[in-house]
Amino acid sequence: MLKMIKTDLMQSFVKMLSIAVLVCNGIPVQLAAAPDLSGTWDNGSGIDFINPTWAGESICLMGCDSPPAAPAANVPATSPPAPMAKPDRPVYRPEFQDKVRDLEVRQVHEDPVIRCMPPGVPRIGPPDKIIQTATEIIFLYDDVSGNFFRVIPLDGRSHRNDVEASFLGDAIGWWDGDTLVVETVNFNEDTWLTDDGAFHTGDLKVVERLALDGVKLLWRATAYDPVVLAEPWELRPRTAVRAESEILEAPLCLERDLEHVVDETHHDNPR
Repeated sequence: MLKMIKTDLMQSFVKMLSIAVLVCNGIPVQLAAAPDLSGTWDNGSGIDFINPTWAGESICLMGCDSPPAAPAANVPATSPPAPMAKPDRPVYRPEFQDKVRDLEVRQVHEDPVIRCMPPGVPRIGPPDKIIQTATEIIFLYDDVSGNFFRVIPLDGRSHRNDVEASFLGDAIGWWDGDTLVVETVNFNEDTWLTDDGAFHTGDLKVVERLALDGVKLLWRATAYDPVVLAEPWELRPRTAVRAESEILEAPLCLERDLEHVVDETHHDNPR
């Protein structure tokens, strides 16, 4: 009996010591059971090239199998157009705005995604599938450029300093209550934050927050790059629902030729 008590006390001491180490290192500690984010998630993404014979845009975000529906017959021709949503775009420092505009004009020649490069973070958006364990969480993606993955440790480790900068960066995660926080750094400069010339530097840091909202998954992301951004860019939140189907192997990505593009200067792609 005494031996069992000593064992329990030792285990409690080790647990408390581990928590103290994490706290001293500035890593938030999840004491309660973490919510299970595992599963396949339909986040509304999926980009496809559309037929320019019936549309004035070159890339479609959703509903690309058929042309857009005609206006309702009972809507007067003089009705004012519906208000457009505010573009979800970062704000750049004045000295970099000309560069953004130039890249936007030449998007079909400069956009890394059209050249089959990984989209980067946060452009890749919420994960299509999540595999969760006690010590790490894995994000899987079925993207227009291919299949991608991110392995995110949850054991309190710091960012690695022995790896090269990459398209999807180096991520670590922790639990803030019921919210998963993922911090990613060490990006290369070969991706855009979003479409239309939204470039970044190697100083980019992205913080994602994922939480369950009932049966839905809420994804938020904020991009920090004070070298070029006038302010942190908080993306419009996105919501995903559980999908019954599995993600599939992405088709081979081929660089898009000009037959898919309405003109050679710009295409609208509000990813």
